[in-house]
Amino acid sequence: MGDSTGGKSSTIHVPLHIRVPLSRTSANRSFTIVSLLILMADAVLAFMWATSQAFRMCPVGRRVFIEHLEHYAKESDYPRLDVFVCTSDPYKEPPMCAVNTALSVMSYDYPTEKLSVYVSDDGGSKLTLFAFMEAARFAALWLPYCKKNKIVERCPEAYFRSNLSWFPETDQIKMMYENMRDRVEKAVQKGSICYDYLTNEGEGEAFSRWTDGFTPQNHPPVIQLHDAYLATLKAGLLESSKDKDNASHTMPNLVYISRGKSTTLPHHFKAGALNVLLRVSGTMSNAPVILTLDTDMYSNDPQTPLRVLCYLLDPAMDPKLGYIQFPQIFHGINENDIYGGQLKLEFQIEASGMDGLVGSTYTGTGCFFRRGVFFGGPLETPELNQDHLVNKSINSKEVLAMAHHVADCNFEKQTKWGTEIGFRYGTLVEDFYTDYLLKCKGWKSIFCNPKRPAFLGNSPINLHSTLNQLMRWAMLCSLRLLANMVHSNYHLCFVPQIALLNCASIFPKASDPWFLLYIFLFLGAYGQECLEFMLAGETIQRWWNNQRMWTIRGLSSFIFGLVECLLKFIGISTFGFNVTSKVIEEEQRKRYNQGIFEFGVPSPLFLPMTTAAVINLVSFLWGIVQVFKQRELEGLFTQMLLAGFAIVNCWPLYEAMVLRTDEGKMPVKITLISITLAWALYLVSSIAF
Repeated sequence: MGDSTGGKSSTIHVPLHIRVPLSRTSANRSFTIVSLLILMADAVLAFMWATSQAFRMCPVGRRVFIEHLEHYAKESDYPRLDVFVCTSDPYKEPPMCAVNTALSVMSYDYPTEKLSVYVSDDGGSKLTLFAFMEAARFAALWLPYCKKNKIVERCPEAYFRSNLSWFPETDQIKMMYENMRDRVEKAVQKGSICYDYLTNEGEGEAFSRWTDGFTPQNHPPVIQLHDAYLATLKAGLLESSKDKDNASHTMPNLVYISRGKSTTLPHHFKAGALNVLLRVSGTMSNAPVILTLDTDMYSNDPQTPLRVLCYLLDPAMDPKLGYIQFPQIFHGINENDIYGGQLKLEFQIEASGMDGLVGSTYTGTGCFFRRGVFFGGPLETPELNQDHLVNKSINSKEVLAMAHHVADCNFEKQTKWGTEIGFRYGTLVEDFYTDYLLKCKGWKSIFCNPKRPAFLGNSPINLHSTLNQLMRWAMLCSLRLLANMVHSNYHLCFVPQIALLNCASIFPKASDPWFLLYIFLFLGAYGQECLEFMLAGETIQRWWNNQRMWTIRGLSSFIFGLVECLLKFIGISTFGFNVTSKVIEEEQRKRYNQGIFEFGVPSPLFLPMTTAAVINLVSFLWGIVQVFKQRELEGLFTQMLLAGFAIVNCWPLYEAMVLRTDEGKMPVKITLISITLAWALYLVSSIAF
């Protein structure tokens, strides 16, 4: 239409459409999505922090008075004690490690006729059996030496390393120990046994079971009791009713067990091995008290069983008290504990808080149980009932026959073992799962943390072994919780940094009041944990390394644990159980003692953390460029703070990727793949932003 004004006509154009820049709409949508992701990550972390405060509400410290024990029971009235030591691969868990653990508990300040040590060799290796034959002979000298001289450090390797005390016969004992260690280590190195080391026909016959068809995953049960003195004895490690040490004292029972296995039947990993120990010990000694130990967790205090009796025999204690858990404390940790291997927060600080709530959690080692907690009622096999009285020698034909029967791989068919009886199946973390189900049945537990550690174990000294171990523990978490933990770590380590690369501000400006809330939460959470470490006697450097490992395991162990959980959930075969290697190379130990991170192997576990390191470094440098270009820091300050914090945490990674030349450096393959992944993430994000 037209209109005439002053002789001139003008045309008014009414637009039928408008042009909206799609890039701006897309950017707004991306900003909203990123903000929601960050909010979810913050919510998960806030939830984890809030729930962890329960451990701080009612921490419990306990103290026992061993000198008062005699008022409740004479030594002759002490209950029998069965000790379970679990080992598997002799090349990942050196037999001498298991030998030292067994010798340390055999020399407890406890009536030897009431003490039995059962060693489960889940690898079915004749090398491990040979090591315990040697241990049985050495025990006849070591036990009286410890008790005569009142030695406190009763793990031979730890004792001779410490040189705390020296007596006239010490040099001779040390020489015999070193000779034993050399024989065992040479056998492991060669993969075969020199039969010149065997002292009688009975020992030679024991190895005849390792035929050509004998494999670690397919073999009949082997139960061996070696007797170092009676050449006529065909089966025997140490039987307390006959064997005596060099001072004519009765020796504890020492029994080697390799359970029967078949490739057609599930063996249920460590839980299956522990259930076999429960059954075999039930037929031989059937002690009412059981101690479970990992192969590397040796006794550091010979009076530990007496501490346990102070709880079990105290009439004031709850009759439903089922088990006493001691903390996992590790020796050989370097000065600053670069891998957070001491796990101070989990195994000591939070454990005492858990004790004040619902009782301590069973952590798989260093725990004393009442045998009755594993049985709901009478069993189909009378010899396995907890009240069954063993009145025959453990070396009798009847007892040995029954022991072999219950150790066979077919025994558990159509039974309730692993579901309602014994250690529970269905997960790689049989310890936490069993603990949970026992508490559901009303059993109580307590946490005992004496000044002198009851047990000391080996901690991994390379990052790969540490992450593998943490991955297995991560599978304890439910699928949903584990997914949320992975989500939080990944979004805080990647999303703000990728947004920074795209010049997108996703946090409040430094002048915004909400910024103060972020800073308060950040400093408050880290400050609380730092204070707890300091109050527990740790250093700031150890706390810093612990928080670094929290991020690393969130990026690697948790994500791989989540993948394994998902595969298992949908019925796909998973990676299986990986034993943490206890084998230590000299150069690796040297680097560890110097506080240098150990990588070395091209493991996929390293990819997420190295990719995060690359992303954070590049985004921080790009952020600096943008600040100089735009003369504006306020909008990007929080993102640059996160990236800068990550860079400081990732310094060992940058060092391993670029600066180092030793064997422990980051493999070039991992570095190149990480750079490629970081570049791919940037390209994908640039489309979204």
